[in-house]
Amino acid sequence: MLRVVTVGAGYFAAFHHDAWRRHPQTELVGIVDADPEKAPDFPSLTAALEAAPDIIDIATPPPSHAALVREALAAGPRAIICQKPFTTSADEAKALAEDADAAGIPLIVHENIRFQPWYRRMKEIMGTLGDIHQLTFRLRPGDGQGPEAYLDRQPYFQTMPRLLVQETAVHWIDTFQFLLGPIEGVYADLRHLNPAVAGEDAGHIIFSFAEGRRAIFDGDRHLDHDTDDPRLTFGEALLEGTEGTIALTGDGTLLRRAFGAREARVVFPPNAWPGFAGDCVYALQAHVVSALLGHGSFENEARDYVTVREIEEAIYRSHAEKRWVAT
Repeated sequence: MLRVVTVGAGYFAAFHHDAWRRHPQTELVGIVDADPEKAPDFPSLTAALEAAPDIIDIATPPPSHAALVREALAAGPRAIICQKPFTTSADEAKALAEDADAAGIPLIVHENIRFQPWYRRMKEIMGTLGDIHQLTFRLRPGDGQGPEAYLDRQPYFQTMPRLLVQETAVHWIDTFQFLLGPIEGVYADLRHLNPAVAGEDAGHIIFSFAEGRRAIFDGDRHLDHDTDDPRLTFGEALLEGTEGTIALTGDGTLLRRAFGAREARVVFPPNAWPGFAGDCVYALQAHVVSALLGHGSFENEARDYVTVREIEEAIYRSHAEKRWVAT
């Protein structure tokens, strides 16, 4: 059994806690939070280190990441996981990645969207599509309207000066690279629609890849999509190649249509997934446990994730300067 301490007891941290408790090879030995009303087991990471955790899982906002990661590194656990968006800047992310490498401790960024089961299946079968031309994702969670937007779940969204890209689109920057490889350049046109929210909440981003491939992130937090649960897939995707397409629908179904055909067949059916968004939090944590136990290598170590933060900065620069930016 691997002993786990989780730092953070907010809305999303609860998905971390649930997943650790369900995993047969982990024991959640404590939850850290400075707010006594959240009934944590420990008031600080310093106190929790007495439990000698194998894994320290940081599920707190970005301004706290640097200090917590460095304290965790000094304690010498077998692995550290840190939530996205990792740190407050690309430079800070790079510095922490270098610290982790110097300490010889795996530091994995908690980017869970690439672990959603439909994207894992898409990766497995995309070779049947011939030459891939484009991947499009339309983010439509429908949660961004009016003065009460986000207040019932993650109220700090309202005050973030950067919202759509830094908080949300980073998931798909990472997922697009998981599916298509390194991003070579970006063009962004962002919008600020809700006056109750400080940051941008809609926009289009075009990504370029090798061999002429493109990806489009089309995000609008005000609009919805066809689903019973808008926080399952958060929107709809379409992967297009010369020999067919794969479509992701709002219930987590993947449909493959052959080039020239009218009908599509189900290649990944919907499921009653536990946890969050296809149980992707559990899948990420299970991946870390498996790698720690010698089965495969880690995905999304901090040194690799620095590029995501750099691409994020390129997106904001593209929007500000109204031009294509190489990455």
